[in-house]
Amino acid sequence: MKKIAFGCDHVGFILKADILAHLSAKGIEIIDKGTWSTTRTDYPRFASEVAQAVLNGEADGGILICGTGVGISITANKFPGIRAVVCSEPYSAQLSRQHNDTNVLAFGSRVVGLELAKMIVDSWLGAEFEGGRHQLRVDAIAQIEKQPPSACN
Repeated sequence: MKKIAFGCDHVGFILKADILAHLSAKGIEIIDKGTWSTTRTDYPRFASEVAQAVLNGEADGGILICGTGVGISITANKFPGIRAVVCSEPYSAQLSRQHNDTNVLAFGSRVVGLELAKMIVDSWLGAEFEGGRHQLRVDAIAQIEKQPPSACN
């Protein structure tokens, strides 16, 4: 991924500068969707902006940070075509790309520290989708997204 859309809430802002610097040092272009301070704000706005940037091709992928990574990833996953994963360690980040073709990574600034966050980001960015049997599963997820809720029962 050469271009990443980035978003966080006020709690995620704690890690923002360091993660953006880490990405920049790797030559990755960043599209900063906010927030830009520690003033209290709500994460759905930033998750939505990152998800839309990924879906419209403005970015190759997205990274989101809130307190736990959970709420911001749930919001991103409301967009059909977004496969967001919340990770607290590098192995799941790697496998989420290899097996699930995730296009948004989320983590929590209250859950992981800076060095672990960088390892998670590096593992996610360094992995590539393997396709094959995994493609069948990703396709099945896409089909579910197209069905009305009652059809999933």
